[in-house]
Amino acid sequence: MTLPPNLVRIFRMVGPFKGRLFLAFLGMIFTAATEPAFPAVMKVLLDKGFVGKPTLELWLVPVAVIAIFVVRGLSTFATSYLMTWITTQLLSILRGQMFARMLEVPASYYTTNSMGKIINSMMFEVQQIVDMIRNVVTSAVRDMLTVIGLMAFLIWLNWRLTIVALILLPLTALVVRMTGKRLRRLNREYQEVNNELTQVIEETTRANQVIKIFGGTKYERDRFEGRAAKLRRYSMRMATTYGATVPITQVMAACAVAVVIVIALIQSSQNQTTVGGFVSFITAMLMLLTPLKRVAEVNGPLQRGLAAADAVFNLIDSLPERTDGKKLAGRARGRLDFIDVSFHYPGQTQMALNHINLTIHPGETVAFVGTSGGGKSTLVSLVPEFHQVTSGEIRLDGEPIGNIALASLRAQMAMVSQNVVLFDDTVAANIAYGDVSPDRARIEAAVRAAHLGEVVARLPEGLDTMIGDNGSRLSGGQRQRLAIARAVYKDAPILILDEATSALDTESERAVQAALDDLMQDRTTLVIAHRLSTIERADRIVVLSGGEIVESGTHAQLLEANGVYANLHQLQFAKENVA
Repeated sequence: MTLPPNLVRIFRMVGPFKGRLFLAFLGMIFTAATEPAFPAVMKVLLDKGFVGKPTLELWLVPVAVIAIFVVRGLSTFATSYLMTWITTQLLSILRGQMFARMLEVPASYYTTNSMGKIINSMMFEVQQIVDMIRNVVTSAVRDMLTVIGLMAFLIWLNWRLTIVALILLPLTALVVRMTGKRLRRLNREYQEVNNELTQVIEETTRANQVIKIFGGTKYERDRFEGRAAKLRRYSMRMATTYGATVPITQVMAACAVAVVIVIALIQSSQNQTTVGGFVSFITAMLMLLTPLKRVAEVNGPLQRGLAAADAVFNLIDSLPERTDGKKLAGRARGRLDFIDVSFHYPGQTQMALNHINLTIHPGETVAFVGTSGGGKSTLVSLVPEFHQVTSGEIRLDGEPIGNIALASLRAQMAMVSQNVVLFDDTVAANIAYGDVSPDRARIEAAVRAAHLGEVVARLPEGLDTMIGDNGSRLSGGQRQRLAIARAVYKDAPILILDEATSALDTESERAVQAALDDLMQDRTTLVIAHRLSTIERADRIVVLSGGEIVESGTHAQLLEANGVYANLHQLQFAKENVA
């Protein structure tokens, strides 16, 4: 029988721990060897212990019983400890590989895989793999060795009766085979529902304020209960499927025992067996049921683990971002050339960008405006290569960005987005994020440049204050300014601003806009803006519509042209006056 490829792959990952695995294997052998030893001792006791004077052989029986259980206890403990050590190491390796690949996959991966699914794979499904290894190895080795040992003892004891017991093995294998395919399918569907439930929990946690303000409590509760009920139904179907194997094997065993008793009575009447031999045989046969039951039950965790392995290895095997390209020698000048650039998102046929041709000179501030869906964010996201162009080419200082190592390319850029992302760390750590040797003086200078000085002064531990999950202990404007301070600290030649002042009140906006004006000096700056008043002083404004450049010029030139930009400006100005 061919083993599933993912199971073979997992066992190969255990290879570095083959020494401990060998010791665990020895422990299993000792445990399995003690099983037939007990009924063998019972035979001696019953055949020779109650007739005449006790011999030395009989006095050794209590010692043998104690020795059997001491050996079994020590070997079982050693096996359990070693298997736990191996599987926890495997758990850490798998999670480490998954997390590393999460950091390496392109942005497009997250458009097709939900956060709930990823979190569920890292926390739940990888645990299923470890449980599978622990159960499969233990049952496949220790329990099968026990079955082999007991069967050998039974054959030695009474081969005729053993023929009846042998009927159990093929019948048990048949039951396991019949339920295996169904369990695999149920486990795969179970994990899909579990991913959905995890996603609901993640979204509810993240959007708790939106849920409360828009009255979505009942909707979210119904959504949760629906997924939970569906998950429960799958759990019951799986429990029914592999739970049915136990009574079936037990009924088969009971029938075999009954037949054995009948045959043993016939043999006893013909002096072909002794009381000790019969009791020892029945004891060994009944002891055979427990390992056979565990072997039958291993099908459940085996199928769960194999289904989980599909999801885990799908992430580990996801294509990472490219790792080729040369490292830039120093600081880039900041010239960007878009040469006939077109792009569409994976799985979509409609082009998000069509034949973009644009040159941005070093130190120039270029603002991108237009209606929603026009391609502003998409165009800017191509510069740090969050997505690769479908056709055409982008160049940095004349060098195609595809020829530059991604780490080196992105080292030339800083970004401030309207969706601020902060880490549950100190203010200083967030500002100097990515710098392995933070400079305290530079951090303080960045704080001043972002007009965060008064805010930091009021914090209980200043720059060393923990800011909570995504900066939850700061206001929206403070979070935005902290993101700007992070960009100031990096001091990159290319700056990307995506509605960088959108979350600020009027007073903060003026202060931060002044900081941004200083920050943009001598830097190539790409600004995505919806509020046109914030980009009137840009060197150039590029208007995008339907993925194409429809206008380009200064604020005054575009107003004079009375085209798309002038229309957008007029509409926005009218709304502000009404407000």
